[in-house]
Amino acid sequence: MPESKSEPLWDLMGLLFKAHPWHGVPIGDEMPQVLTAYIEVVPSDTIKYEIDKQSGLLKVDRPQRYSNVCPALYGLVPQTYCAEKVAEFSAERAGKGRIEGDHDPLDICVLSEKTFSRGDFLVEVIPIGGLRMIDGNEADDKIIAVLKGDASYGDWREIESSPASLVERLKHYFLTYKSSPDDSATTCEITHVYGREEAYEVIRRSHDDYATHFGNLEDMLTALRG
Repeated sequence: MPESKSEPLWDLMGLLFKAHPWHGVPIGDEMPQVLTAYIEVVPSDTIKYEIDKQSGLLKVDRPQRYSNVCPALYGLVPQTYCAEKVAEFSAERAGKGRIEGDHDPLDICVLSEKTFSRGDFLVEVIPIGGLRMIDGNEADDKIIAVLKGDASYGDWREIESSPASLVERLKHYFLTYKSSPDDSATTCEITHVYGREEAYEVIRRSHDDYATHFGNLEDMLTALRG
């Protein structure tokens, strides 16, 4: 893992620069039960935003070409990476052959009654489950969480607390948001909707994969430079 944030270098960088949302923000001391999440997209967005991995700035990925919008806050879990351990777990649970990680931070959907005008912010969230999504031959899990302290959703602790219609909306979004109405085939599939304990395992594995691939500050900076 990168050096502790208590180290002088990190203290100085924190004073001079904005923290990188993927690498410079802690996942949370209570992970996997409680996480920090960085939100890229809010439900009113007609633009698909995502973090620029080198700079840490939020960039335009693409305009949404059709009317499909994400029904929840959507972003990433800091200090996670979907690689070997995540892929192994996905293949095992889905009964698939060889699957690779998508080499991105772990995706997360956050349920909240509140309206947010734009992305690019941090929230504390409580995972309640997830979608086991496979895009092509890559594991692309979507953790489902609730905003900590949310008046409507904050007491939920399992995906079963969520109405089936909400889960179906999330599934529909991720299965169609890259597709045109004329597409007859899709490379994406969701093999399972899983509960809290499996979500915890995916989070742990993605955090382990991050430690493997970004094990120290020098390696991390080299990777960011490309």
